[in-house]
Amino acid sequence: MATTDPRQQVLNRLRRARGQLNAVIDMVEQEKSCKEIVTQLAAVSKALDRAGFKIISENIQECVIRDGEPDEDGVTLDELEKLFLSLA
Repeated sequence: MATTDPRQQVLNRLRRARGQLNAVIDMVEQEKSCKEIVTQLAAVSKALDRAGFKIISENIQECVIRDGEPDEDGVTLDELEKLFLSLA
């Protein structure tokens, strides 16, 4: 059953990315083909991007609820939007 807890979803994505990165390291050490390595590396990148988007999207929702006021970390809605765009 899939979890709806955003924090757990992020952790799952990061753990998946860690496993994929370990696989990339192993592939480089084993001198696998460039195509295989780059394909796996792209999967790692996508998993990290998705985790980042999830973190930012959840925080943007919290800021919108607070009418754009900074959250407890002092992050404004504009700063969160910039963070979001930095992943694009």
